[in-house]
Amino acid sequence: MLLYPAIDLMDGQVVRLERGLAAKKTVYSDDPVAMALKWEAAGADWIHLVDLDAAFEGKSRNLDVIRAIAKAVSVPCELGGGMRDAGSIEAGLETGVRRVIIGTRAAEPGFLAEAAGAFGPSRLAVGIDAKMGKVAVKGWVETMEMTALDLAREAVNTGIRTIIYTDIATDGMLQGPNLAAMREMALTVPCDLIASGGVSGPEDIRQLSMVPGIHGAIIGRALYEGRMPEDLRTILN
Repeated sequence: MLLYPAIDLMDGQVVRLERGLAAKKTVYSDDPVAMALKWEAAGADWIHLVDLDAAFEGKSRNLDVIRAIAKAVSVPCELGGGMRDAGSIEAGLETGVRRVIIGTRAAEPGFLAEAAGAFGPSRLAVGIDAKMGKVAVKGWVETMEMTALDLAREAVNTGIRTIIYTDIATDGMLQGPNLAAMREMALTVPCDLIASGGVSGPEDIRQLSMVPGIHGAIIGRALYEGRMPEDLRTILN
């Protein structure tokens, strides 16, 4: 299983939000590039970048920082936040990240197929954020009637193979991931599933690694609060 340390960006700073709420923001660093290099040295397989300004406002203020991170590290990066049209997807890919993550507009009929045709399905991932099994969009401020499983099926039908599944209730809470939801997704949809939300320490990573079908795990607040070993590679050895 691959490990994806997360760097959430807001106003050029590294932050973490509690349950996705901008009002519950903690700033961890003013130097995102140094943070990315730190996680690479610790054993990251990928760097997971989230542009929170773009997610909440629809406009990025962090592309220069993202470009600098992608250039500085040797591991691949992925970028989510505000990927709501062809222009934003293109701008994201031009920073040098390996793939971008489509969230809000993934639930719009036809958008994923159009994006996969324009940019190639391997350059795209679908981020599915769920609250009580339902899809949450627009920076988690709105919940749809569509279920996370249905959106995942639609994504796979377009040729996109990578799905990042976040359980909002556990994100940033250090209470452990929603293993039942992750297991259901992994068993239902044939894809490279990346689990996100709730990781509190090494044992949570080990539990996720035992769920068949989980390809990777995103680690956020647990890293920033010193709950993970300095060498992440020791977790799964």
